[in-house]
Order: sequence, then C-alpha cells, then structure tokens
Amino acid sequence: MKMKRVFCIALLLAAFMLLAGCSSAAETPSDGASSSADATQTTEQQSQEETTSATYAPSQACPSMSGQLSVQGTSLVDKAGNPVQLRGVSTHGIAWFGQYVNKDAFAQLKDWGANVVRLAMYTAENGGYCTDGDRDALLQLIDDGVQYALDEDMYVIIDWHILSDGDPTQYQAQAEEFFATVSAKYAGCDHVLYEICNEPNGGTQWSTVKAYAQDILGVIRANDADAVVLVGTPNWCQYLADAAADPITDYNNVMYTLHFYAATHTDDLRSTYSAAIEAGLPVFVSEYGLCEASGSGTVSTEQADAWTALLDENNTSYVLWSLCNKDESASILNASCDKTSGFTSGDLSPVGQWLVEMLAS
Repeated sequence: MKMKRVFCIALLLAAFMLLAGCSSAAETPSDGASSSADATQTTEQQSQEETTSATYAPSQACPSMSGQLSVQGTSLVDKAGNPVQLRGVSTHGIAWFGQYVNKDAFAQLKDWGANVVRLAMYTAENGGYCTDGDRDALLQLIDDGVQYALDEDMYVIIDWHILSDGDPTQYQAQAEEFFATVSAKYAGCDHVLYEICNEPNGGTQWSTVKAYAQDILGVIRANDADAVVLVGTPNWCQYLADAAADPITDYNNVMYTLHFYAATHTDDLRSTYSAAIEAGLPVFVSEYGLCEASGSGTVSTEQADAWTALLDENNTSYVLWSLCNKDESASILNASCDKTSGFTSGDLSPVGQWLVEMLAS
C-alpha cells in the first residue's frame, strides 16, 4: 500500500511537470520568429543606444576650451566665468548646400581659427522644413553638423532660419515640435546653441517676437536648463532698441541677435549696437556679411574691419555668412570652386580671403 502511494505521488508529480511544460511551450512561438525578432530588436536597441551615446557625448566631452557657456552682462563667459568670444562661419541653407556639412570642411574652419559653425535651416522657401523640405534629411544634416563641430572642439548654432515667413508665429507649432526634439536630443551637449528665429521682418513687432520666444524657451528649458538661446529682433535683426526696452526676464542665458552687411549697414547701425550694449543688452551677431544687404553687390573690407574692431572691443561674438559657392558676393568660395573641403587660397572669394586673415589675426 505504501509503495502504491509513493507510485501515485510520483505519477502526480510527473503529470504536474508535464502540464507545466505544455503551458510553457504554449507561450513560446513554435517557429521562433518572435523570439528572433525580440533578440534582433534588443540588439538594434543596444546598437542605437551605443551610436547615440557615441554621437551625442556627455557634457564633459564637449568643447574643452570653454565648456558650457553662459551669458554674463552683455556677452558670453565660459564654465569658469572667463569671457568668451565666438567667431566663425554660417552655412547657407543646408537644404541647398548640405554638401558643406562635412567633417573635413569643419576641420578646415577650425584650422583657420573658427570656434563656431552655424547650421542654417530654412523654415520656408523651396526645401524649407515647414514647407516642402525633406525633414529626415535636414535633421540628419543637423545631427552630422553637431557631431562634426564636437569632433573639432567647436560650438554649433542650430538656426531656425525664418525669412520669407517674417512672423515667427506663422510656423510656431512646427517650431515647438522641432525644438522639443533637438533640445531633448542634445541636452547633454554643451557645445550646442539654439537660434530660434533668424530674421523677423515684414512689420513683425518685438512684442510678437518676445511672446513667441518665451514659448519656445519654455520648450527648450523643459529639456535643457542651460543652453544659450539666441532670439532674433525685428526688421531683419536690427531693432535692438525694442528688445533693450523690454527684454525677456523669465529665462536666463538669452541673447539678442544683430545682423549687418558691411557695405550697407555702417555708422547708424553701429550706433544702435553701441546703445544696446550700453543699455546692458546681451548681443550676438549670428549673421553678417562684407557685401550689400542683398547678399551681393559691393564688398567693403574697410567697413567690415570697423565692425569687427567694435565687436572685439565689446567681446561680442560674430558669425559670417556663408560657407558655399553660390554666385553671390557673400559666399566665401568662388562660384567656380566645386570642392567641399581642402580649400586653397585660389578657391576663396575676396570674402573668404578676408575671413581667413581675420580669424588668424
């Protein structure tokens, strides 16, 4: 009887284990497809995480010369509170001249003495981010530019380049989505600055720009509490007085942009700039040229020298328009130059030659 009881218990245990095994087998796909997919997905996720980690380095890997920048008084300071001046070059619209967003070109800019590159992404126009542009391709160019700048220990400005859409609120929903994406992606990169509206124009008032800027700043600050943000001023970034009279006070590390073209904008605009500095407004020249305001016409190195001397005196940062071979006076390359890096003196336009000499001085 005892042996029978033991035998029954053994049978019950065997049955229980068999049932457990069947239940486990029922939860496992018979062909192994999902299991393989899960493994592939896990591998892809790990690979993506490794790539992201390698591409968007933590803050300590960002520009060693100055680290995280901040705004103090009317200009920039480094992580130790020492004055910093950024001088460099802007791309033209990356939808049209994206070939210049390449590692070797950025390395050459660094060799010339540049410490910042501006990535100009048009919001409207042909190929604009908010119109008919290839958003994935544009975002990839920004990714590439951020990485190439980091590789060369340079800062980089992500420029939401409004122009024909002179009122930045026209595409505000898209701007909020864009800056939410990029500020989350680059939150650990201290070398990234954001320019949230290139050139408000067409009668757009500072009150409108300020309200827009406060909304976009809120989006950026939700991800990045410290990044320097550049805010455009009305009339193609020339009405600094309006911003000085009513600056943004809800957020820190904000600067206001001035744009000039030396053959057109001379003493009057320099007086406007000086008055804004005296009023305590942090100014950043995120775009300037040596030619006329049209981007073409006469080049004035004399007026450009007067501008840079004044900007240097006040430790104001400035970025030249533009890195491309477009057949216009503002380009740093001759129209006949088909290179995308390795530029020689003969490849450079008069503006490009002036730039190289200025950066080296």
